[in-house]
Amino acid sequence: MLDARDGFDAGDPAAWEQVGAVELACLNAGVAVDEADLTAVSDEAYRRILGANVDGVVFGTRRLARVMSRGSAIVATASLAGLVPMERDPLYSLTKHAVIGFVRSVAPQLASRGIRITAVAPGFADTPILTPGTRAAMVAAGFPLLSAADVAGVVLATARDGAPGSVWVAQPGREAAEFRFPNVPGPRTPDGKPMLPPL
Repeated sequence: MLDARDGFDAGDPAAWEQVGAVELACLNAGVAVDEADLTAVSDEAYRRILGANVDGVVFGTRRLARVMSRGSAIVATASLAGLVPMERDPLYSLTKHAVIGFVRSVAPQLASRGIRITAVAPGFADTPILTPGTRAAMVAAGFPLLSAADVAGVVLATARDGAPGSVWVAQPGREAAEFRFPNVPGPRTPDGKPMLPPL
């Protein structure tokens, strides 16, 4: 296991070059800014959250796609903040939206290599990413928190059975469920038929 607390820098592409093949990779490194006021966010804090939350997923996926065998799986940890706005930490929400968009977009090319990539989008979990004050407020309010084991169970389930590019929501007291993205209206031809771009 590679852990940022042990010095692994997920945002460093050179660090990923030392990583070998595995059957299941969980790209779970993440940090929060915990600042609602964008004008108060330092450049350093912005680069740090991008490095851990976005670069780590991109560089990790790129490396793993080069070395993993067919039948392997990658699961990226996103967040409900990647599906809905999170006013209390807009940069965290930005990075998690990026993770979800990346997973959904890269899934077909990885599937052609025999590698499945999915994402999990947990609600609030009782992990060190919660500040002590936030955790205390949630406990005092009786707000249910996911455990790390709850999230790990969803990771294993989606690694086994999730369709490539699928995003699975985890919330306390609920069965994990695949998020259903609404269709976006596309252009129509002059005769009224829908049309996809020729890409």
